[in-house]
Amino acid sequence: MLSTLTTDGCLYQQDVVDYLIKSGNEQHLKENADGNQALSTKLINKFRVDSGENVVWVKPDKYWRYRVPEDEEGREARG
Repeated sequence: MLSTLTTDGCLYQQDVVDYLIKSGNEQHLKENADGNQALSTKLINKFRVDSGENVVWVKPDKYWRYRVPEDEEGREARG
């Protein structure tokens, strides 16, 4: 996940989900409240630790990107 983020500058959750399904690693997924596949809490927590404070989650579009000066404190960004 980190290598893709470094290369592309952002990482979409759906791309990770698709990759895990295609590679037979569905044990890292869970079903969310809407019935869709999502990353497991364990995987997200590991990514959070590995990525440090320089990566933020853009909730409306469901992707991670590197922090920019305009971002507020915390792990969630507006866009």
